[in-house]
Amino acid sequence: MTFKYFIFLSVCLLAGRVANSQHSNKTIQIDIQKLLNARPVTTVTDGKLQTWVTGIDGGGKGDGYLTADAAKLNGDHDTYALPDNPLIPANSFHPATLLHYKNGDNGNQSLNVAGIDSFSFDVPHKKYSGLYLSLTSSEGPSQLYITLTYSDGSEFKDFKLPDYYNDIPEGNSNLSYLVHDLAKWGQGNKITENDHHNIDVLNIHPDPGRILKKVTVSKDKAGYLVFWAATGVTE
Repeated sequence: MTFKYFIFLSVCLLAGRVANSQHSNKTIQIDIQKLLNARPVTTVTDGKLQTWVTGIDGGGKGDGYLTADAAKLNGDHDTYALPDNPLIPANSFHPATLLHYKNGDNGNQSLNVAGIDSFSFDVPHKKYSGLYLSLTSSEGPSQLYITLTYSDGSEFKDFKLPDYYNDIPEGNSNLSYLVHDLAKWGQGNKITENDHHNIDVLNIHPDPGRILKKVTVSKDKAGYLVFWAATGVTE
């Protein structure tokens, strides 16, 4: 074997390993449709606003988000609204994540939780290298207690989700932004603040060596929680 051929073969093997690694990871948008109980995003249908109903703060009565098309139709051209495409692209912090709003819809888009409460959702029974919850907390932070149910037992974790107005501290390995620096709109789609509001992503770090079956999220009294989506990455 010549040296040049050895180098060529090594490069091919390395490229194959990288390609196999890239293709072995799979993103799964977890089905949480049965949990959705609120409509916090104003969308557009047939050239008309379909207004948010249960908002992101004020116990659901305070404010909502608008899609970009809804903001333009509303005359708010210089604000940062939610993208019209609800599939938020992946970056180095989180996988591609599908939210549950879209222009043309008129149904529920999120799960809103006030006070002490909990909710659960099943996941495809697989090993996950990451499980990402898209969330906002308003009226202060929300203390969350997570139960991960595996095929061979359970694991318990605690996380504090910051208020959606607050920036995430650098170096936080659990939290990142799904959408950053959003405006928000009050009753009648009157803009109340032009920026500085976020939808956060919490990676609850399941054990990658165990088969995950179910996730349960419980919260304390403080904070008003909006659960937007759950996204898993399997190996």
